[in-house]
Amino acid sequence: MRGTPEHELVERCRNGDETAFRELVEQYKGLVFAIMARSVAEPARAEELAQEAFLRVHQGLPYFRGEARLSTWIYRIVANLLAQERPDLATVSLDATFDDSDEPRVQPGADDRAFGDMMLRDRLDKAIRRLPVPYQVLVNGHYLKGLRYEDLAEALNMPMGTVKTHLHRAKRQLRHLLETEFR
Repeated sequence: MRGTPEHELVERCRNGDETAFRELVEQYKGLVFAIMARSVAEPARAEELAQEAFLRVHQGLPYFRGEARLSTWIYRIVANLLAQERPDLATVSLDATFDDSDEPRVQPGADDRAFGDMMLRDRLDKAIRRLPVPYQVLVNGHYLKGLRYEDLAEALNMPMGTVKTHLHRAKRQLRHLLETEFR
């Protein structure tokens, strides 16, 4: 990271450059706000948590060593906040499994494609919120924000094989939820 624009931005923030911190927020707000909004049902609470995440980033920058990418470090802060916000789901076993039936997936029945897409997106968002927080973090990061397996493994301090396994299990749970509870 030394000598990269990311490193320079971090150094400017550490030196008290508020413009640099606004740049950092601007660069990463999409990641933070999207994950919070998809994980917390109440929009106002999701916004509060996103602001709390950036407050923690600001406070933690002096201790950021640069061993990981900045986005990975920020993602870890978001994951920790979500685990604190929803401890009931954070402690659910990641090994929970559901029936793997071969039933076809439920498709939206509306003729209007845009309405059908909106309904499907709403069902998916609700189903994602029902997943244990660790699964939400992985699904939101990988499938909705495009983070690589490697970055998730580093941010969450878990082996890459575990990340892949947990994403597979999360998809199975999502399919089950969509087929049974969110028809």
